[in-house]
Amino acid sequence: MRLGGHGAISRRHPLSTCPVTPTLSVLTATQVAFLQVAVLQAVAGGVWALSAWFVRSERIALAHWAAYAALSSITWTLLSLNLQSPPLLAVMIGMAAALVLRGGIRRFVGQAPSWRRPLLMLVPVLLFGTLASDPSWRPAQAAVNFGVLAALYAGMALDIGRHARDDLQWRWPWALSVPLLLGAFGFGSRALRAVFWPESLWAEMNVHSALNVASALSYMVLVLLMHATLMALVVARLVGQLQRLARRDGLTGMLNRRAMLELLDRQMRQRRRADDAFSVLMIDIDEFKSVNDRHGHEAGDRALTHVARLMTQALRAEDRIGRFGGEEFLALLPSCDLARALLQAERLRLAVHDAPLPIEAGLLRLSVSIGVAQWAGSVEDASRLLVRADAALYRAKHQGRNQVASAFEPATVAPLPETESRSSA
Repeated sequence: MRLGGHGAISRRHPLSTCPVTPTLSVLTATQVAFLQVAVLQAVAGGVWALSAWFVRSERIALAHWAAYAALSSITWTLLSLNLQSPPLLAVMIGMAAALVLRGGIRRFVGQAPSWRRPLLMLVPVLLFGTLASDPSWRPAQAAVNFGVLAALYAGMALDIGRHARDDLQWRWPWALSVPLLLGAFGFGSRALRAVFWPESLWAEMNVHSALNVASALSYMVLVLLMHATLMALVVARLVGQLQRLARRDGLTGMLNRRAMLELLDRQMRQRRRADDAFSVLMIDIDEFKSVNDRHGHEAGDRALTHVARLMTQALRAEDRIGRFGGEEFLALLPSCDLARALLQAERLRLAVHDAPLPIEAGLLRLSVSIGVAQWAGSVEDASRLLVRADAALYRAKHQGRNQVASAFEPATVAPLPETESRSSA
């Protein structure tokens, strides 16, 4: 009887004169571990492909990650077939997988993928790969391969860390980079071993190496962590989009009432400490109901978006404006006293008045009335400030519309009923 790692078991049945030679495919522990990584990457590739189908806003990046996982699966399958002398095809597919992963990450974080430098890094990989048929060149081949992979993974870790710090503004942004940094460290350490201790590294590259099994299993954990990191990025992006949608008006894209009230509350808390004046503008489109009645609701929607765009362009960079309800808008002007707020309100009024909206019936001339109020300090809460701005808007409406009016001082103004202040619209 003969038993070999890749051979067969041959034996003669004692009661038969014919030999029975069943062939059993025997895999080593290293090959099994490598194939497990291949299966894991294949499953991950399917998950990312399915995700790319549903998450259309990030489809290109997710498709890159699906391709990375599929290419990586092919690489590990090929490596499991020939551990001692990895075929050049497997090496190049593995490099392509890392490049595709890098391209997907850069697209996801909003950076244009640059392919020239990574592709130039493949030149020595291809060169030493063709020389690796000579055993004396194999340590150099391993050093180049692992060195290039270490550089690619370190670059991806840097891209993700910067994205988490600058865009997501996470408290511990570099925690997301840990899996990729570990990958860079693992590949880098192998590159150094190939240069200084090639015998010890090559001793692992055989079917009987327990260290090779441990390396494959460690890489499996690393792959899971990397996919978890990518999934965390996608979830964070989707949550951020939902939060932005919850704070935006669906028609104009401006901040909604809830978001503006939050900004106003935050402004009041900050100014209580800084003792700096700020003002608010309550803005209403004049005779908006007649626009809907005469030209239809589609024209009314266009009028709202038109006015919103004009006013946004007319404000300063630090100002904030949102749709407060119906045809009413609220603007928050930080570090702006009443005199400057009145000038800013006049700019908004003129911006709308001087830019009629083209519609099928001709040019639709629009105008706005604006009430201006300066915050009176810590003695005044947000609701009182808005009541004064609304009272000023009420006065501007009743003085003929298309005007700017300022609020009375807090000590002399009497709050208007909510229904009365809105009836002027």
